[in-house]
Amino acid sequence: MPSFKTAIVIGASSGIGECLVRQLCKEGVTVAALARREPELARIRADLGADGERVRTYAHDVTDYGSVPGLFDRIRADLGDVDLVIYNAGVMPAVAEGEYNFQKDHDMVAVNLLGAMAWLNPVAAYMEARRAGTIVGISSVAGDRGRRGNPGYHTTKAALTTYLEALRNRLSRYGVTVVTVKPGPVATPMTKNLGKLPLLIEADVAASGILAHARAGSVEGYVPAPWWPIMTVIQAVPSFIFRRTNI
Repeated sequence: MPSFKTAIVIGASSGIGECLVRQLCKEGVTVAALARREPELARIRADLGADGERVRTYAHDVTDYGSVPGLFDRIRADLGDVDLVIYNAGVMPAVAEGEYNFQKDHDMVAVNLLGAMAWLNPVAAYMEARRAGTIVGISSVAGDRGRRGNPGYHTTKAALTTYLEALRNRLSRYGVTVVTVKPGPVATPMTKNLGKLPLLIEADVAASGILAHARAGSVEGYVPAPWWPIMTVIQAVPSFIFRRTNI
């Protein structure tokens, strides 16, 4: 079971990302916290009190792909070796029934998928050379089937899952662990207007589950665990039946 001394959390200013930063810091891990909203990062650091001394904050837009290599070098200079990188950044704009909005789809691809690739490609190269490290990507149960409600979001999460599997297949021979975590609905600003959601959990519970999978070196892990049998059944439903449902 890996022991983490340093970590990078990308998408850290609220929700799951904020909880990941808080939990890691309380465990003694030095954390680089990245997000667009610098005041929110400062708030988290201040709220942590003495534990906040272990937080380094960096204002960053994940769609600024060209800035990633330089920022990653800067973080490594500040932290030293990086043991754990978690890509948590994601957007999910509301999509109405009958709405086909390319700009919303574009924005989701830009953040949820291309942002992950922009970050995890250099991270993978670094960890391969180091022959150590853990990469965690936050996918979703939403990526396990092509559901009708938000085609663009489901597509980005399915693609992220495949990308993470490909990284795992490349990096496992070099001692690098790649973990795909698939949360169900989590009580965050992203989901607050979606009505009643199944198996809804709080962000701190999701963060604890994500870190447990990271430490265990899971290939794929569902959070909370009951989503595993649920999604096993859903994935087995034939397409001609699935398309007639409102799932």
